[in-house]
Amino acid sequence: MRQKHYILGGALVKIRAEKDFAAGVLYIILAAGFLWFGRDYKMGAASRMGPGYFPLTLGWILFGFGAISVVRSFLTDGPVIGGVAWKKLAIITAAILAFAILLPKFGLIFALPALVLLSSLASEQSEYDLKLLLALVGLVAFCIIVFVKGLGVPMPIFGSLFDGIVPPSWQR
Repeated sequence: MRQKHYILGGALVKIRAEKDFAAGVLYIILAAGFLWFGRDYKMGAASRMGPGYFPLTLGWILFGFGAISVVRSFLTDGPVIGGVAWKKLAIITAAILAFAILLPKFGLIFALPALVLLSSLASEQSEYDLKLLLALVGLVAFCIIVFVKGLGVPMPIFGSLFDGIVPPSWQR
């Protein structure tokens, strides 16, 4: 296992787990972004959250995970960073774009299965059977009940393509 040596505060330190170190640094960068962009929003309280509550809370949680990962990378042995799986990255990106494109026209009921099925192509272990179909139906139902109906997330269940076909009460 190759180990990289860095000079930190005048001392020579070894990164023993490159993946942990890289993940920690990424978390800290994301945390800095959430903290930076959420700094001007009102925080509120847990019982009455303001617009800044989520980004600031998430920022501090990510920072904590990042700091733990960076510290752990110096203390425990771990794998080195390998190559980037470009094909899998492209498949996942395409699945997310498909979701974003399909959602307004076709709604959550079609966009979410497209996201799941397309992203599953990135795994060699995916199997398409009745169990997957039932899990997918359950996931769509769960997301509609929790996010659209329960939390009021403005996401169409059936998209604009179904205007006049599906009752308006079913569309949101």
